[in-house]
Amino acid sequence: MGFTDAPGFYFLVIEGEETELDKSVIEDLLDPIMHSVRNSIDHGIESLEERRAVGKPEEGMVILKAANEGNMIVIEISDDGKGIDVEAVKAKAVERGLISPNKLLTDPEAFNLIFEPGFSTAKTITSISGRGVGLDVVRRSIEKLNGTVTVTSEKGKGTKFIIKLPLTLAIIQGLLVRVGEEIYSIPITSVIESLRIKPEDIQKIDNYEVFNIRNDVVSLLRLNRLFGIRTEERQDYNFIVIVGTAEKKMGFMVDSLIGEEDVVIKPLRDQFTNSPGIAGASILGDGSVSLIIDVGQLLELGLHQEIEARRVRETHSR
Repeated sequence: MGFTDAPGFYFLVIEGEETELDKSVIEDLLDPIMHSVRNSIDHGIESLEERRAVGKPEEGMVILKAANEGNMIVIEISDDGKGIDVEAVKAKAVERGLISPNKLLTDPEAFNLIFEPGFSTAKTITSISGRGVGLDVVRRSIEKLNGTVTVTSEKGKGTKFIIKLPLTLAIIQGLLVRVGEEIYSIPITSVIESLRIKPEDIQKIDNYEVFNIRNDVVSLLRLNRLFGIRTEERQDYNFIVIVGTAEKKMGFMVDSLIGEEDVVIKPLRDQFTNSPGIAGASILGDGSVSLIIDVGQLLELGLHQEIEARRVRETHSR
């Protein structure tokens, strides 16, 4: 979408529209997200003349992106504008008596100051922002949802607001899989594909179990071993769910694939709260409980635990 009601012409790009949240949470997020977008437009995007002078495209870009990441919903509002002027923030903070004139500010400290009540470096009031309503409104609204909001910026390149909310507030589409008698949900946004492989297709490389798919070597993680679930490992073929991100991917071995289903995330309590690789739980249509797998955490922890378990088994078998 393109707009001109701003210092310069800009495009608003929206990504991750399929990310789902409870309706009441979305209503509470509307104002803080809108204010963050307005802030990016009015404070971030330069005028046409300024962008031409520094060799930037005449059209500015504001990106509103939502995604599931591990056990969090992450919403990012970023722009390719001029970034936050740390010196201007410091001058305003000194003027308002928030800091001493001799205070040496790091960039993160300066960025944090913009969330102070009523803080604004806008020199004029426009239809977009500079109306005396500061970003403290954004922070308070997000904190009421048990979330956090942070900002990063690079002078001359742009600014990014990052809002993180607990996944317990979210509705996700999950791929249900069975491991032994247990049912797990893998967020479908992390699933690349599912397939069947024969046991002889699994090989070991430096104590890692791997398999080859279309000339690509993928690490294998057996969920039954990771979660300590008793199950008979098949002799004919194995179901594999390949998950991952742009940087890394891995194959989860499961007993069977059940199908896709929208699941509402529920918080975990007591001994389950800190279970590695588990982001939450959901109650399925038949009343059974399905644990939600934190794919990001398993990518980090899975291989380490699997290798350690294999080392112990090999030690006992000698």
